[in-house]
Parts: sequence; C-alpha cells; structure tokens
Amino acid sequence: MLVIQRMTQGCPRAAFFCSTQAWIVFACLSLSGSLLAQNNSSLPNPRLTPGAIDPSVTPHNLQTTVCVKGYTATVRPDKRLTNQLKREQMRLYGYADANPQHYEEDHLIPLNIGGNPSDAHNLWPQPRYGAWSADQKNDLEFVAYKLVCSGQLDLKEAQQRIAHNWIEAYQAWVPSHPHLLPKGRRGSD
Repeated sequence: MLVIQRMTQGCPRAAFFCSTQAWIVFACLSLSGSLLAQNNSSLPNPRLTPGAIDPSVTPHNLQTTVCVKGYTATVRPDKRLTNQLKREQMRLYGYADANPQHYEEDHLIPLNIGGNPSDAHNLWPQPRYGAWSADQKNDLEFVAYKLVCSGQLDLKEAQQRIAHNWIEAYQAWVPSHPHLLPKGRRGSD
C-alpha cells in the first residue's frame, strides 16, 4: 500500500481507484488460494507422494501377478509400518486434524494395478471424510483393477492417470462402469 500512496499522492480519485484495485486483487488471490487448498486436500502433495510402481508388475505378467485373487495380501506392507508412516506423513502434510483414525494410509497407485507396496513415495494419509474421500478412491481402485485385468485399460495409462490426479481418473472411469463395482457400492443397490 505504501507504493500506491506514493504513486497517487495529491490525487484522491487515483488513490481510491488504486487501493480498490489492490483490495480486489488481494481478495481474488485469497479466494483462489483457499479454493485451491480445498480442491487439493483430497489429492496427495505431488512432491511428497508422486506415486511409485512395483517394477516386478508388467503388462506381460498381469495374469500371474495383480490379476490373481489374493495378490495384494501377499505384497501389502505390515500395518505397524504403515501406521508409523501415516503419523510421520500427517505431520509433513500439515493436516489440521491430527487424529490418525480420520485418515487411511493409502497407496496412490493401487497395489492391484502394480503400485509399489512399500515405497513412501506411493503412500499418503488420505482423508476418510469429505467429498473425495477414501471410499471414492477405493471405488476407483476396484474399477481400474477390473479394467486393467480385462484388457480394457492399459496398465501404464492407469498407473499414470491415477498418480497424476486420482479424482480425474475416477471421473473418467467409475461413472461409466458402475457395473464393475462390488454390489454394495453400486449407486442403484
């Protein structure tokens, strides 16, 4: 505001116009920042959680790895390790809600499509509540798994799109494939 006052000294109309403009710019920036924070609260911070793949899962061995029933149980990390990591990551993410029960330590790239099970770059404390919560992410994981294992979706594309923005991947795949969801998760059940 000091710069505005110096530029408009002696001209009350200019001072009013410039200070009004400054407040409008400030208000817009503040609003866009808060909207951005709201939109990103359901997405992991890409610097902390960019996603990581399991190099042992390839398009050539899907039917003997991730598409085998029970596969994820064989690679899922111990809960004690993920609970400890969740607390550490909650601090790194700076969540205001410090209750670990309000978060699911989730694999950004799901295990059932070749996400790395133990790399911290693929794990993040995902909020259990909100418009884009762990429930919606779980639905996406199931639909992506079904599409990849049936050959309707390329493995690398699924991994990359989910890592880039899982909400956009959800919007692209889940509404158009509700029949792939487990019975209790379908909208018409």
